Amino acid sequence: MRTHPILTELALFGQRLGLERMASFLRWLGDPHKHAPVIHVAGTNGKGSVVRMVGSMLRAHGLRVGEYTSPHLQHVNERIVVDGRPISDDALAELLEQLVRARDVWIGAASAGAGGGLTYFEVMTAAAFLHFSHEDVDVMVIEVGLGGRLDATNVVDPVATAVVSVGLDHTEQLGTDRASIAAEKAGIVKPGIPVVVGPLHASAMRVVRSIAAERGAPLVSPPSDFRVDDRRGQGICYVGPGRSLDGLELALRGGHQVWNAGVALALVDQLPDAIRPDDAACRAGLATVEHAGRLEQLTDHIWVDCAHNSDGAEQLAAWLRELPDDVRPRTLLLGMSSDKDSRSVVRALAPMMDRVLTTHCAHPRALSAGVLATRLVDLPCAVLPAGPVEEALPLARQAEGNLLVAGSVFLVGAVRDLVRA
Repeated sequence: MRTHPILTELALFGQRLGLERMASFLRWLGDPHKHAPVIHVAGTNGKGSVVRMVGSMLRAHGLRVGEYTSPHLQHVNERIVVDGRPISDDALAELLEQLVRARDVWIGAASAGAGGGLTYFEVMTAAAFLHFSHEDVDVMVIEVGLGGRLDATNVVDPVATAVVSVGLDHTEQLGTDRASIAAEKAGIVKPGIPVVVGPLHASAMRVVRSIAAERGAPLVSPPSDFRVDDRRGQGICYVGPGRSLDGLELALRGGHQVWNAGVALALVDQLPDAIRPDDAACRAGLATVEHAGRLEQLTDHIWVDCAHNSDGAEQLAAWLRELPDDVRPRTLLLGMSSDKDSRSVVRALAPMMDRVLTTHCAHPRALSAGVLATRLVDLPCAVLPAGPVEEALPLARQAEGNLLVAGSVFLVGAVRDLVRA
């Protein structure tokens, strides 16, 4: 389903960070988040890819896996996945109605101490935990929604955690520098529980290292504890704390996904024996993992990517630079949310583009094509407003060469709808 009336109503109340409401409500529901071991994944970019990789490896090992991610591209069901399949419309609708009934009873008993009602994200998170418990999963792989320390998912008691990356995004909520943002993301680190990190900026690494030491959490970081290399044409080589693997195939494109694979492998290396995938499962999982909207080729001439911040755009630009000139997209169809730094995204991608066409989709946070274009007028490429995506996509497809769509998860979802209609 696209959404549900219950979610539409909840969306009106916006975001409210904090754990007391969520913890209280889950206790009321019988603590479904404690049904199975949890792997908890935070990060500015890459956390969704790591969740998908870990889930794919665990499934290849024969385990029943629940994965919770956000946001969704096209259907809200995408957020709650069991064994690679999104929750059905009927099951999600029934869960939401059940949760609203439970919320109304819970508010009467607990609202004074728990801060009142629940947000959209809190209800979806509760729905995920409840669905996973109903489906009797063997393990849950949970992506942080925003930050980490005060995110609704941070009620879990994980067996392993990860901070995949730390970049400048959601600065109004998390802080304006990498050190501050790292402190929020490392809020998921639990005493004695291993935390795997990607190749973080030095200032962010200092913060995560300090928090891990303070909490007695073993820190697993590159290059001292694991390393991963792409041996072009010979697959990926991983050397980590629990195993060494050579000739790995990775279904997801881009050098940044190689590093995400390294984090995912180091993460499963930290798992208890009962749920740790063997080498064959790791190979099979990485070779078959799927993550829609990430360097995804929709047609012979259209690529889409969810890059929406400066770090994501730099990673996308690095991939573009490796493409032959006759394959590389020359037109960028760009749409962005109003709270994102559009100039940093285009500054990274513009050198590879002949033109940038700005657009917007129907999401309420989308910046209009005209306003977006005015923010980019002095950048070194041709920038033209192209109207709503329904009009902009046909116009962009008329341009010579291949087309890249980027700047917003919501835009990528809208383009996937239009192309595959």
